[in-house]
Amino acid sequence: MKNIFFVITFLCSSFLIGQNGVSPDKIVTPPEKVLYTFQNEYPGKIPVWTMKYVGDDDDEIRYEAKYVTDKKAKALAVYDNLGVLKAYELQIPLSQLPQKAQAYLKKNYPASAIKEIAVVVDDKSKTTYEVGIQKDSRFYDVVFDKNGGFDVIVEKD
Repeated sequence: MKNIFFVITFLCSSFLIGQNGVSPDKIVTPPEKVLYTFQNEYPGKIPVWTMKYVGDDDDEIRYEAKYVTDKKAKALAVYDNLGVLKAYELQIPLSQLPQKAQAYLKKNYPASAIKEIAVVVDDKSKTTYEVGIQKDSRFYDVVFDKNGGFDVIVEKD
């Protein structure tokens, strides 16, 4: 009886050890299709790859390639598991924001609250600008449309 209990315990622990779940933001190697697409679009760039689950039920996988551009700006390319580009984000200086967005920020936030600025292009070629704001120890993304019109504020974790 002790031997049967020992064998069952051993088998169960083997299965538990074999469960190597993927946590969000874990550094990964994406599928070949994703690597191939990235290398064709951004030759010579060396990305750090992470994987995230998205969608209503966290049932879709996205591979994120973070890398540095030739001008030392941070960039992020997001792909689905078939290698289709879903979004591209590029860090930009405040001066590259549309004037309307700059005026809104100047009126509503002190310059020290602005932590990062990026232009984002999604898979439908929609361009938005995201400005990371830190206020009262919370982090927010203030989003503007392509013309600099205020769109929405999103609280980040």
